Amino acid sequence: MSQTVLLVFTNHSELGTTGKKTGYYLPEAAHPYHVFKNAGYSIDFASPKGGKSPLDQSSVEAFKDDKASTEFLNDKEVQDKVNNTLRLSDVDPSKYSVVLFVGGHGPMFDLSDDQSSHDVVRKIYEANDTNIVAAVCHGPVGIANVKLSNGSYLVSGKKVTAFSNAEEDAVELSSQMPFMLETKLKENGALYEKAAENWGAHVVGDQRVFTGQNPASASPLAEAIVSQLKK
Repeated sequence: MSQTVLLVFTNHSELGTTGKKTGYYLPEAAHPYHVFKNAGYSIDFASPKGGKSPLDQSSVEAFKDDKASTEFLNDKEVQDKVNNTLRLSDVDPSKYSVVLFVGGHGPMFDLSDDQSSHDVVRKIYEANDTNIVAAVCHGPVGIANVKLSNGSYLVSGKKVTAFSNAEEDAVELSSQMPFMLETKLKENGALYEKAAENWGAHVVGDQRVFTGQNPASASPLAEAIVSQLKK
């Protein structure tokens, strides 16, 4: 049976009270998409409200010379999916073997407590002992508060990573976040770890939960998931 991956995007475009725009971060969608597509997987896009997911334009400039990112932006089929994401409440979790939350600052504002999102994650994770829940950078906000059917947090007792407090401080956006992601994961029982230096690639897989710390971690995260699925 062919594997199908669900990429979850944000609908949020306002960066706190800065007056600046945000959304999803380009390579954190483009790089996993590239890896999954090349592995022969089907890929669907979803978001809390459905419809268009806003793109953080700063990531377009930062990755203008990145091949996978430019291909993602220039692929008509892909852009049609980004502009017409499925509504999470309409998603059939039984179709998917992987759900991956795309990063960017947008998810911090609309994915932490979205119950439709939580339901999809829980059902995919609990469906069998091979399905994978994954997230990159700020994407782990989509799994941080998910509770399993037994009432425990999905991340409790599992090694995970995510955009670190130190990295948030470095980009001077800590004051604009509704909470600090690293701190929230730890509060909910996650065994948080990170790269030795800011911006270093770091991927963790533990008990079918796969996470990547930052943009540099997006490709290796997807590659780790593909390797796990092939076992």
